[in-house]
Amino acid sequence: MTRYAISGPARVGLPVVGTSELFPVRRVYCIGRNYAAHAIEMGHDPDREPPFFFQKNPENLDPSGEFPYPAKTSDVHHEAEMLVALASGGRDIAVADALDHVFGYGLSLDMTRRDLQGAQKKMGRPWEIGKAFERSAPCGPLHRVSDVGHPNSGRISLSVNSQLCQEGDLNQMIWKVPEMIAYLSEYFDLGAGDVILSGTPSGVGPVQRGDVMEMTIEGLGELQVRVV
Repeated sequence: MTRYAISGPARVGLPVVGTSELFPVRRVYCIGRNYAAHAIEMGHDPDREPPFFFQKNPENLDPSGEFPYPAKTSDVHHEAEMLVALASGGRDIAVADALDHVFGYGLSLDMTRRDLQGAQKKMGRPWEIGKAFERSAPCGPLHRVSDVGHPNSGRISLSVNSQLCQEGDLNQMIWKVPEMIAYLSEYFDLGAGDVILSGTPSGVGPVQRGDVMEMTIEGLGELQVRVV
């Protein structure tokens, strides 16, 4: 029997709609600038760039409904995204086979310390300090593929204090879910428990303590998160 030198961390689990089960999270991959309008608002040309990914930590996923405003920043932005959860993985997965590996879908926010991310960009450094901080990915429960299918279109939106800020459609994603899975599998050994945040539409912006964010994706319900 293996003995560890210290007590290990608890496994991160996301609730699954209609069950008492938890989905065990292994890794979190996030695609950048996957909606053309958002790429443009961030100063980039979406037609000339291959996909790129960064990572958050499993512990960053948080289904509590609260987002603690983080330290060392004065410019935290919301980014509404569809979450894709994998039941299996592998290497060099074909696009045609990619959806066979999906367990389900959910709603998530990629909260970003934009000022810190911007400073890292200027210096050509990694983004983790702006993206992978504690509780930086508020999320909702997962919907099984057997219940919702594979959403490839449908309205995605986010409001702050009832004011609409972000709005788009899943069919506007530059890289679709099967393509994201296939691309990632060329560089990583994907596995059961991996999560992909699939990009955000335009309209990202700042939040303050006391704000209430309300996110929806057609067919996947709603997510409400209070900034505390």
